[in-house]
Amino acid sequence: MNISTFLKHGNPDGLLLQALWDDLRAQREFLTSPFLPACFAFLIHLLLSAPFLAFEALGCFWPRINLYRISRTAEPLLLCFYRWVDCCWRIFLKYLTTVLPATALYQRVRIPRFPELAPSCSLLIGEVIACLLLFDALFFIWHYSMHRVPWLYRRVHQTHHQNRITFALTAQDASPAELLSLQMLALSSAWVVGCHPLSEALFHLLNTWLAIEDHCGYDLPWAIHRLLPCFGGAPFHQAHHHIYRGNYAPYFRHWDWLCGTYLGVREEARSKHGGRTMRRRRRKKSLGSDCVCAQACMC
Repeated sequence: MNISTFLKHGNPDGLLLQALWDDLRAQREFLTSPFLPACFAFLIHLLLSAPFLAFEALGCFWPRINLYRISRTAEPLLLCFYRWVDCCWRIFLKYLTTVLPATALYQRVRIPRFPELAPSCSLLIGEVIACLLLFDALFFIWHYSMHRVPWLYRRVHQTHHQNRITFALTAQDASPAELLSLQMLALSSAWVVGCHPLSEALFHLLNTWLAIEDHCGYDLPWAIHRLLPCFGGAPFHQAHHHIYRGNYAPYFRHWDWLCGTYLGVREEARSKHGGRTMRRRRRKKSLGSDCVCAQACMC
């Protein structure tokens, strides 16, 4: 970073990111490769999901970890690995046949931006938050539509709901059409906000992590929804996969609150155990009626 860049920047906090941005700008040819976005997205998804695979494996030997599971008991280690490998293979095939060609075409068409200056820390944080809020709103509308329009659900969204009990990798276990639509929503959010390329990269990275955490199947004490209650987290999204309705927003709670589609933990549990409860009530009622009849006969 030279003196002229220092004088042009003006914001001292932005200089913390300038060295990083200068290094990235030097790799311009690599960053504009048509195959980089899809490959990077797939590898980052695997990398960020890996800690939860470790949790799954440790749960077979250390039962205390299973206390944080939301919906299922521990599985044999081989069965656990089989689920992960099978899911990983499905996602890889969809990326190879659909996401990679589509993103490669997009990279050929788009005009890459490499401004000289990096954003300030405050600007970067503000742009990432704006992208998350906009993506959350767009995803809510799209997700709600897929559940309300039958042919959209069957052709686009039903594949994702084959995982009634989710785990980290299932965040991208969806139909090719849905994967592409989510890519478009994320790119559109960054474009509407008009954020710096460095802010956009951080947004995509954080977007991937939040999706993985939502599907991880664990309610961990350090999860983001524990630190920031405005986020729904894994329990919020797991309720959606159990009931197939409600909790349509990917990350935040406010759209479901405002639109009357919010599912609390109690309602999810009530729906999950409602059939069992009704059977118990009917059994008690029939036993009670049998007792009444017996007493009447004795009289």
